[in-house]
Amino acid sequence: MACIEARGLRKMYGATVALNGVDLRVEEGRILGLIGPNGAGKSTALHAILGLTPYQGELKVLGLDPWRERDQLMREVCFIADVAVLPRWLQVSQALDYLAGVHPRFDRAKAEAFLAKTSVKRTSKVRELSKGMVTQLHLALVMAIDAKLLVLDEPTLGLDILYAKQFYDSLLNDYFDGSRTIVVTTHQVNDIQDVLTDVMFINRGRIVMESAMDDVASRYAEVMVHPDNAAAARALGPIHERQVFGRGIFLYDGIDRERLASLGDVRTPSIADLFVAVMSRDGVSV
Repeated sequence: MACIEARGLRKMYGATVALNGVDLRVEEGRILGLIGPNGAGKSTALHAILGLTPYQGELKVLGLDPWRERDQLMREVCFIADVAVLPRWLQVSQALDYLAGVHPRFDRAKAEAFLAKTSVKRTSKVRELSKGMVTQLHLALVMAIDAKLLVLDEPTLGLDILYAKQFYDSLLNDYFDGSRTIVVTTHQVNDIQDVLTDVMFINRGRIVMESAMDDVASRYAEVMVHPDNAAAARALGPIHERQVFGRGIFLYDGIDRERLASLGDVRTPSIADLFVAVMSRDGVSV
């Protein structure tokens, strides 16, 4: 069953096209990475999904129209934005009190248990917390809500590698249960590579690539080619080529790996390398 389904989703800001006829389907129980350069349409897509902006086209989230049925939808959805939204004067304990008072599905004991694993103190005010601690507090609050969909917009932006890893480890171990759905946008592609079940690249308001992570390894291959084999490598039609230490690295879509093995060392590309290749093909200077 689809958690999110869009057909011909379109959004204009004046003369600027933010979403240009987007079709997408996200099944329940998946973790989707929505990845794109600045201005690609990621945040606009999330705002449409969350019912924060009107749009043209068809969009259903958990079977509901986000714009017309947002009050009902928000009972089933949690959101962490790319900017801090907690008042800086608020104490951690007051944040817990507030959620317990307004959200019928907030489990305070679960939030307390998560925070107990961190250095966030209940008596601290938000302004006294580091950026990493604020992110941990955000995560504790949303993970304690029994929601069907979690939307994350650049959740680890500005965090060091330790906090970012802890964030995604907690997300997988303490929140994701195989039935909930998570949609995350990020520029820090390598941070989420091992977390995702599906990946989708967006550029200029269009979906330019989508794949289940299980299919990436079978579909895409990267080969480090000796200069003597460069002509033969180009003849096979790579989707991208770059130079490293005097050797060409060619990325292919749908070419048999045994055939590529004669050219050099074959490996599965990282999501970051695949993103660069697809964006370059789509006319983005990277």
